[in-house]
Amino acid sequence: MDALISTQALADRLQRGDDPRPLRIFDATVHLRPAQPGPYVVESGRADYEASHIPSAAFVDLGQDLSDTRSALRFTLPPPAQLEAALSAAGLSNGDDCVVYSSSSPMWATRLWWMLRSMGFGAAVLDGGLPKWRAEGRALASGSERYPPGRFVAQPDAARRADKDKVLRAIGSDAVCTINALTAAVHAGTSDIHYGRKGHIKGSVNVPYPSLLDADGCFKPAQALRPVFEPWVHCASHASSATAAEASRRRWMPWRCS
Repeated sequence: MDALISTQALADRLQRGDDPRPLRIFDATVHLRPAQPGPYVVESGRADYEASHIPSAAFVDLGQDLSDTRSALRFTLPPPAQLEAALSAAGLSNGDDCVVYSSSSPMWATRLWWMLRSMGFGAAVLDGGLPKWRAEGRALASGSERYPPGRFVAQPDAARRADKDKVLRAIGSDAVCTINALTAAVHAGTSDIHYGRKGHIKGSVNVPYPSLLDADGCFKPAQALRPVFEPWVHCASHASSATAAEASRRRWMPWRCS
């Protein structure tokens, strides 16, 4: 599938219902709530999903089932075997088409998109997410839905992410531009909100992920994004950086998340 799918294209696909490839739609909503002591509390978006979601969509828990909860760092990418088990239980198989969205920030949908891409699976992000779908008056469902178990086999692609050593080597390199996709205040270290440590990786430049979106929450067209990116992207939890990676992909540029 293409990296983005419009609300109209998804609605048409659901209405047809006769495509030979199974369609799996996942709501990946997460909320980060300010906390004292900070920096924040992770709140599952399951309640939002159960209140209102795209018909036939299932919910996936990024903070629990799709994170390595043994790590002291939130949203650590889990081992491939854990992802295989969790995604198979959610109903995903390698031969499926897959659309991901969130009802809050698009960074959660792009987080899941990046995770799937890093495991060799090409999903599509719903452009504009649930807010756009709802604003257009499209059908909604409530309660909880599940797909039958699938069989997802991961094909990890190490080129899709940069580890700590790669990022450290990139500092001061003229060959690499490291981009922080968090907001300007978080990047500067002046925000009350932070993700464990204030500030940013030395030498990184700031492209706030909201600047990549139009007023309706859709990604800006490729010509508007073309001047913005260099290949490497970073943020505190891969979530905002995945939004930037999705945007950079619109101009066919290599990217890695750290």
